[in-house]
Amino acid sequence: MLRLHIGMTSHVRRGVYLAVGALAAFFTALSLDVTQAASYPTRPVRIIVPYGAGGIADVTMRMVAEKLSDKLGQPFIIENRPGAAGIIGIKAVVGSAPDGYTLAMIGGGLTAAKSLFKSLPYDLERDLIPISTTAFYGLVVATKAGSPFTSIKDVIGAAKAKPGTLNFGTINPGSNQHLSGELFKSMAGISVAAIPFKTTPELVTAMIRGDIDILFEYQAGLQGSLNDRQIVAIATTGRERSPALPDVPTVSEIGLADYEVTSWNALAAPAGTPAEIVAILNKAVNDVLSLPDVKAAAVSFGMEARGSSVEDLRERIAREVAKWGKVVEAAGIEKK
Repeated sequence: MLRLHIGMTSHVRRGVYLAVGALAAFFTALSLDVTQAASYPTRPVRIIVPYGAGGIADVTMRMVAEKLSDKLGQPFIIENRPGAAGIIGIKAVVGSAPDGYTLAMIGGGLTAAKSLFKSLPYDLERDLIPISTTAFYGLVVATKAGSPFTSIKDVIGAAKAKPGTLNFGTINPGSNQHLSGELFKSMAGISVAAIPFKTTPELVTAMIRGDIDILFEYQAGLQGSLNDRQIVAIATTGRERSPALPDVPTVSEIGLADYEVTSWNALAAPAGTPAEIVAILNKAVNDVLSLPDVKAAAVSFGMEARGSSVEDLRERIAREVAKWGKVVEAAGIEKK
């Protein structure tokens, strides 16, 4: 250090010492961050689900949380914060410390919100760091038992023969279910009215009564009526046939080759969360999703348990934000 004194004024020496001290503090803090990340987690982790208990999002996250608790040695606790199409829950996560102890369940429905609302208190792509997908699940297109529509081709043919006479049922305007129907209409080039219902049970009851011609809904909500043969699945909306309904063709198989609606759930963290913690979580999620009992449980709910890389999930979010923006615009849905 004596060499620093040669040819330096006291002012310059003081500046050098401050710079050296700042650099030392930076590397000390960096070392602490790396150490903390390496020991993560050291206390319970919250997963905020922005929807109510009992739905497909909640079921998925509880299944994953239980296994993450076993694997990482700390409780992963589900906290349901429903309201405003998921906005309330995601806002809470975005405002949390970026330390890996508050995570968000995100999904396909949130990618549509950007086009459905005039403004949001967060930016899904900017304010959250993707961790991994957790489950994928297509929708079911169903009709009443005994309906003259035994396939999607029947529906398209009837709609083209008599434009404006058919309808489809769905829940919640702007939901993935609703937008799936709107995308189907657009790609098939048909005029079919959308009839919204508040809940899945109301939707199913209307179908059984014969008030609607077809419906779009997740399999988990229809399973009882499908088992009782009160309604019949005529198509699924995924890229491939559902493992739980292997005899039911996809919409793309009947000619709408680019039609695919596969909803998904995933985990994300607040922006600024250390990359080391994100990497730990990504590996842990992918590991638990590969467990045979997790895969079997997912299939029983009409889902596929499947993880992803951080980058793949980031690209999926961007792709679907753009996709649903076009569907909302084409359907003329007014922003809230």
